[in-house]
Amino acid sequence: MYNSLKIIDLPCNERPREKLIRYGAGELSNSELLAVVLRCGTKSENIINLCNRLLKETGGLNGLLDFSVKEFMEINGIGEAKAAQLLSIAELSKRFKSFKSGETIKIKSPKDAVDFLMEEMRYLREEHLKVIMLNTKNIVISVKDVSIGSLNSSIVHPREVFLDAIKKSSASIIICHNHPSGDPSPSKEDIEITKRLIECGKLLGIEILDHLIIGNGIYISLKEKGIF
Repeated sequence: MYNSLKIIDLPCNERPREKLIRYGAGELSNSELLAVVLRCGTKSENIINLCNRLLKETGGLNGLLDFSVKEFMEINGIGEAKAAQLLSIAELSKRFKSFKSGETIKIKSPKDAVDFLMEEMRYLREEHLKVIMLNTKNIVISVKDVSIGSLNSSIVHPREVFLDAIKKSSASIIICHNHPSGDPSPSKEDIEITKRLIECGKLLGIEILDHLIIGNGIYISLKEKGIF
C-alpha cells in the first residue's frame, strides 16, 4: 500500500524536497537524498521506496559509485534517464577530490596524493595504474590512466608510463594503482615493477617520487615502507 502512495499524498514535512529545504540536507536519509535527485518513482512504487531498494540492490552508496549504465538499467524502475542521473552523481562525487575539479593540486606528501585519487580508485573492480605528473613545484599538471588489469611486467611497459610525462616536461611522477581486494599490501610483482620503472626514470631524468597502492580507504606508500 505504502509503496504505491504518491509523495504528494505524504504530509508536507515528510516529503524529501520540502524536508530538505525546511530542515537541511543533513536531516535526510540516503534514500531521501536520492529521491530529491531522481524526483519520481513508478506507477507501482513511490520514489522513496524505489531509492531504498536501489541502495539495497547496489550495496549502498559505495556501490552506486561503481555501477555502469547497463547495471543500473537492470534494476526494476531505473530507466535511461535515472541511470544517467545516478552516473552523474557518482562522477561528481569522484571529482570533488580529483584533478578533474579544475583546482590546482600540490603534492607535499604521500597522503596528499592518496587523498587526490582515493575516492576515484577505492571502489574500482579491476586494477588501474595511474601516473600523476608533477612540475618542479610538485603541482599536478596531468593524470593519465596507463593500464587496466592485473599488474605485471608484460602490461606495465615503461614506454607507456613515461610517454606523457616526457611530452608534458614533467619533473617527476607518482605511480598509483589500486587493489580491488581492498588490501593494499604490495605483491612481489608490484615491487619488481617499481624498481624497473625507477631505473628507467633515472635514465630519462624523471624522478619517481613514490608508488602508492590504494585499498578500500587505506593505502601503502612504497617510499615510506623503504622499498625504494
